[in-house]
Amino acid sequence: MTHAGRVTHEEEALAGRSVRRLAASLLLFTVLAPFAAAADLVERARVLVGADQGVYVETEAGTVLVAQEAARAVHPASVSKIPTTLALLRELGPEHRFETRFLAGGPVRAGAVAGPLVVEGSGDPFFVDENLLLVALTLHEIGLRQVAGTLVVTGPLLFNWEATAVAQRLRRALEGGVPPAAWQAVREATGSDLTAQPRLRFTAAAPASPAPGRQLLVTHRSEPLVPLVKALNGYSNNIFSRLAEATGGIEAVQANVRATLPEAWRAELRLGDGAGAHRANRMSPRAAVAMLRMLQRELAPYGYDLADVLPVAGIDDGTLRRRLDGPDERGVVVAKTGTYGSYGACALAGALHTRRHGLVYFAVLNRGLPIEAARRKQDAFVRALLSELGGNPWPYRRNDAPAFTRAQVEVREGAHAARP
Repeated sequence: MTHAGRVTHEEEALAGRSVRRLAASLLLFTVLAPFAAAADLVERARVLVGADQGVYVETEAGTVLVAQEAARAVHPASVSKIPTTLALLRELGPEHRFETRFLAGGPVRAGAVAGPLVVEGSGDPFFVDENLLLVALTLHEIGLRQVAGTLVVTGPLLFNWEATAVAQRLRRALEGGVPPAAWQAVREATGSDLTAQPRLRFTAAAPASPAPGRQLLVTHRSEPLVPLVKALNGYSNNIFSRLAEATGGIEAVQANVRATLPEAWRAELRLGDGAGAHRANRMSPRAAVAMLRMLQRELAPYGYDLADVLPVAGIDDGTLRRRLDGPDERGVVVAKTGTYGSYGACALAGALHTRRHGLVYFAVLNRGLPIEAARRKQDAFVRALLSELGGNPWPYRRNDAPAFTRAQVEVREGAHAARP
């Protein structure tokens, strides 16, 4: 019998058993809930993407949530840029800058080079009109006005994304042939008081080959590697294939990345180029996820993460600007797209912060589907992930400063001798 303010031993025992049953139920739910979630995601992958399409999802802790055709290597299109990005960071480091040097190919007297102007490239993929104008301004500031010769290019160099006729196009630009909008952007960014674009006058009097003992005038250093590859990945620019040369070539990129894949997975990565256009490129969904993990691990010691080198959906310009951009999705997905219609390839590989599992990596590699249909399937599956796991935005702030403002231009000490 129960008296006011007292509990019998029988009631205590009954309450204890109830608490233990509740605790056991909660424990069972905690243990089984992830399996139930995984089972649901497996079914969603089958229905939303297609049972014959590649899907792989893995949590930061290593729990595999979906593995559908996970080992089958298919053409990944521009997802091939992920291993190239990884190899670049490993070999060059995130703060690497590509140097382009401008040298006098003869004596400099009274503001004129008695010989050609020599441009030494080192593979900068992002040297465009605005970058050249930064150099032109600097040459003007040190007093250079004339080149008694032509312009000679040595080493790998692109100008405005093209490798053809680089010397002729650089010369025309230095002579004043840059679009007015580019000059206005540089003028505003630098605060230059020049109203007209600085120009060099070239003559054909001197031979094209530079004389021995070239004199360094100006060194242009690209923006750091991290924002550089971020921009190229965002627009999926296939200039990326040339970046493989900076790490020793595409075979070196493949060897570098394969070496840290699980041994049984290494044959699931094959690269004919570093951008995604080569017919021989192949990648499996699980290898794609493994490379995303490696990329995150490579960046972390420097204070960077995947959002610093890959586009953020709904925020960054480029291929993901209008995808996964709903009110609760914008800024939640970081991924690399891949599309190559003639190969029947369409891919999406990336990561999202979830409330249930923290960082979750995923890869959806479609083959043999119409491109728009494949993209709809990819987005539908990522939305299923967000619905099941909950999504949080990445701690990311878009940098809208023009890329050329992150470049550096340095004058060689004593180059003022060029003044007229």
